Amino acid sequence: MLDDSLLDTPEALAEADRRALLRGAAEAGARVRTAARHATEAGVRDLTPDGRPRAILIAGPGAAAVSVADLLGTLAGAACPVVRLSPTGVAPAAGALRWELPGWTGSVDLLLIATPDGSEPGLALLVEQAYRRGCTVVAVAPAGTPLAEAAATGHSLFVPLATAPYEQDEQPPVAASAPGVLWALLTPFLVLLDRISLISAPPEALEAVADRLDQVAERCGPAVATYSNPAKTLAGELADALPVIWTEGTSAGPAGRRFAAALAELAGRPALVAELPEALAEHSALLAGPLAAGADPDDFFRDRVEETPALHARVVLLRDRPIGGLTAAPAARDLALGHDTPISELEPEEGDELVTLAELIATTDFAAVYLALASGA
Repeated sequence: MLDDSLLDTPEALAEADRRALLRGAAEAGARVRTAARHATEAGVRDLTPDGRPRAILIAGPGAAAVSVADLLGTLAGAACPVVRLSPTGVAPAAGALRWELPGWTGSVDLLLIATPDGSEPGLALLVEQAYRRGCTVVAVAPAGTPLAEAAATGHSLFVPLATAPYEQDEQPPVAASAPGVLWALLTPFLVLLDRISLISAPPEALEAVADRLDQVAERCGPAVATYSNPAKTLAGELADALPVIWTEGTSAGPAGRRFAAALAELAGRPALVAELPEALAEHSALLAGPLAAGADPDDFFRDRVEETPALHARVVLLRDRPIGGLTAAPAARDLALGHDTPISELEPEEGDELVTLAELIATTDFAAVYLALASGA
């Protein structure tokens, strides 16, 4: 059950936020600026690449590394294949995971390592593998960790993980899906891919991203009432619902998948995600089945205080920008409402691809955090 009163009580939200999730969401813009500065100080902008890599390999544990790979693959598009290396092991613990380079990996490929931990022995071994193959390695991880030492030994480029200027050393463990973690890991790679001409992310573009993240933090912060706060509103709408996330537009795809991962890890909520227009056929039977809002006529007479609410689907439509020409959004609305399924929509203000993507991710990150705090996750 969602505690609605908690959402509009900033003091109670702060008390419930034992994992510092709200602060991580609020500091996303600062993380981008700090991470960009760390990348510059590490020499990323001074690189003189011989050309584009044949392929980019990405390794790292948890949802943050998955999102980084997804976002970089989307932004790079057809310019270069981006391959995430999935770990193997008997447990998700740092010491149990191992990564292997594909047999074709060589000196014309680029390996990116992203981790908010840095103590994984498997990643240190991966750096050694890459060194023996002549593969260039760029790692982002906390300074002073075993991975940082392995990167130095293997003649790799290491960028220290960014933290907010006011962040203290003693903090509870941070979830991989925590908002600040994603931007601290992603930003140095944006600088790198801009340097090797795979994407366009010059300093002014990253500053625009940081500014948009700051604007979202102001609009979605804990002091802003639910009625004018899109993140709190979305959290309330998803309180007793199964989120069915539909995305439209190239950039909205990874934002939707990131939202589903954050809901699972931070709020303990399952979610389905698909891209339009394929989502209409993929989820049509689901909306017509027992999860439809009108599937249980007895739910109208349910005791809203004593009885647990039935789980019904709610569509969340994410669009990366106003789209001209062909769009499946009207058909999506018709399908959802035709099955008595409510729909929530998020569409960013105008801006370039990085900026609109940042707004979608930031807003849904705040929504996942509010849902986690208000539901006691």
